Amino acid sequence: MNPISAYRKWRMYNETVRELNKLNARQLSDLGINRGDIERIARQAL
Repeated sequence: MNPISAYRKWRMYNETVRELNKLNARQLSDLGINRGDIERIARQAL
């Protein structure tokens, strides 16, 4: 993986985690996500 691609994936991961962490417990529950799943979901988004 080239450095640019790795950087883009890292940024997408961080943005996904940041956005999901902004949601409250009710919003996450409506999506079927619990707070402990956020990092796994962000990795899968790549």
